[in-house]
Amino acid sequence: MPRPASDASLLSLARTLGLSTATVSNAFNRPERVASATLARVLAEADRIGYGGPDPAARQLRRGRADAIGLVLTDELPFAFEDHAAVGFLAGVAQVCEETRRSLVMLPSGGRGSALGAIGDPTAGAAGGGAASPVPLLGTVAIDGVIVYSVGDREPLLAAAKARRIPIVVVDQPHADQAWDWVGIDDRAVGFAVGEHLARLGHRRVGVVAPRLSRARRNGPVMPGDVPDYAVLRSRIEGMQEGLRAGAGAGRAAAAPGGAGGFDIPIEERTISSEQAGAAGFEALMARHPELTAVFCLSDEIALGALGRAAELEIDVPGRVSIVGVDDIERAAVAGLTTIEQPLQAKGAVAGRMLMARIDERLAGGRPGPARVKTLPTTLHVRTSTGPASLGF
Repeated sequence: MPRPASDASLLSLARTLGLSTATVSNAFNRPERVASATLARVLAEADRIGYGGPDPAARQLRRGRADAIGLVLTDELPFAFEDHAAVGFLAGVAQVCEETRRSLVMLPSGGRGSALGAIGDPTAGAAGGGAASPVPLLGTVAIDGVIVYSVGDREPLLAAAKARRIPIVVVDQPHADQAWDWVGIDDRAVGFAVGEHLARLGHRRVGVVAPRLSRARRNGPVMPGDVPDYAVLRSRIEGMQEGLRAGAGAGRAAAAPGGAGGFDIPIEERTISSEQAGAAGFEALMARHPELTAVFCLSDEIALGALGRAAELEIDVPGRVSIVGVDDIERAAVAGLTTIEQPLQAKGAVAGRMLMARIDERLAGGRPGPARVKTLPTTLHVRTSTGPASLGF
């Protein structure tokens, strides 16, 4: 009967066969260097004693590298495979990992009850019932560098990554900083393009449906004094306000009542970016503010949900209300959604290559240069979900 694998080792295998450890190692790592008869003996005996070969992790660490990168996601892992924008980004990162023969370790930022749940609240994890904070995990997992995808301004895992002294590439948010490389789009320009487009169509009463704007998980209107913690969403809303003013050719755009914080527009917040959330957010926003003639949804998932709910409620789009999204996921064009295209897969690939370059520099013993910043282009696609403002509102 084979011995348990824990009792087997390269050394015991070499002794049993009367071979050098180098020969046995080559049988697993460079079989072309071993005579076929010897190779067959080594593999047969290894199978008999339950030895699966040298530990690849230990070998890599002895070389001073893990040949793996970490990817910290903005929310729970299952959500990353449901959100089409995140899927496109992941495809780009995976493409680079395949090209460079590196593994990808996916780490949730935690969402509910962790680093993105309630910072500073030691009971949040247990009460929230969500994933544990990734900060301790980031300190132990074997990776050569990490991509941080869209987290809050004060995300503690960034400090944890810096403490490990491994290369960091931040995607989207927080915004560019001297401490890390950054890849993203100009989200203020995205919002500006949307606001200007709507203003030129005569819209002055515009509302927003957004995924959650801070670490708190909540659904409802954004109240006075609430300040979005997520730079991407904050910039899109601020940019839209500027675009409304510019497109209207006035000092400021006319505002609907019920604005929040520094925003003079009503905002409905939802915990996640999904069609279901978009449908509920759109219905709640229109119920509270029936005077709105346009709604800016801060993701296509939310916008598609808004379109679906508008149809269920028999609200004419764009005759009664115009709807705009962001991302230009595949279903946006089919639905006739006016939206801002961003290169999602290219964003993942650029972030991956930027990180690989930093890792290679570090392994070569070079001194890190200044932070690199890459801003990717965006395009407004005008489709049938937007039209002139209704004169009755």
